[in-house]
Amino acid sequence: MVEALVKFVAEDQPLIVIAGPTASGKTALALHLAEQFDGEIVSCDSVAVYREMEIGTAKPSHDERARAPHHMIDIVWPDEAYTAGDYSHQAREALTGITGRRRLPIVAGGTGLYLRALVDGLSPAPPRQQGLRDRLRQRIEKLGPEHGPKHLHRVLTRLDRVAATAIHENDIPKAIRAIEVSLAARRPLTEQWKMGRDVLTGYSILRLGLAPPRERLYERINQRAAEMFDRGLVEETERLLERYGDACRALGSLGYAEAAAVVRGETSREEAVLKAQQGHRNYAKRQGTWFRREREMHWLHGCGGDEEIMRQASELVTRHLRKRE
Repeated sequence: MVEALVKFVAEDQPLIVIAGPTASGKTALALHLAEQFDGEIVSCDSVAVYREMEIGTAKPSHDERARAPHHMIDIVWPDEAYTAGDYSHQAREALTGITGRRRLPIVAGGTGLYLRALVDGLSPAPPRQQGLRDRLRQRIEKLGPEHGPKHLHRVLTRLDRVAATAIHENDIPKAIRAIEVSLAARRPLTEQWKMGRDVLTGYSILRLGLAPPRERLYERINQRAAEMFDRGLVEETERLLERYGDACRALGSLGYAEAAAVVRGETSREEAVLKAQQGHRNYAKRQGTWFRREREMHWLHGCGGDEEIMRQASELVTRHLRKRE
């Protein structure tokens, strides 16, 4: 018994990563594998970390969370600052707990920056430059909500095209930080990640990437975005705005930004749905670009809930686990 425990601790522990664009079925596949292989799920989503944001985040439902333990969901309030470094630290603690219970950790999500921080680590970042931040925010305010974020994203794209693929133009705080770090170090943020990173060790990682056909993915994205508004996204956003205010960073995320425009009377509900659908489709393109750069990814060409995709994933996980026997 003691020898078996020593061997378990000494060896690299198996870790499954499920990545892919929004609406590709990551939750369904993660639940399937968790139930089959006695696993626990670690969410890798930069919006699902926020409490009280339910409809627009596409978090696993409470019924789904009852099927397998979930981590890194509902851990901070919407007005709290939260970074990729924070996520990496807390998610690694969750992984340690899961392997300590001798269960299989399954990381599932579409936030490429968070996944990179978790697996590859982040290099030490330059200190905050408040003057630069203030100038960037003043420029955004001068250009207005329609053109300000787009201008900021163009600046980021010129400085670091790779980072721009992972950061949505509505995510102003992340874009400002990426610009700040790139200018301070005089090199792109994503290049700095390669220097002195705290790489995750002690795990043997199997990376599964979901890549549904584009037409099917876009159909799922459009349906999901429309359903969010049908389920009360505008009303949820109105409550959050009343509690946290317009400056709440989390409410600049996809879906919430468009719903907030409805609350402020800047657009109609119908226009907001169309903008949210387009925004999510654009985001899915950037996610695909990001994840195609990930090394050793096993690509599954379908949605996570498809029977054939689940079968393929189960076979890959089985082979991965047998390497330790």
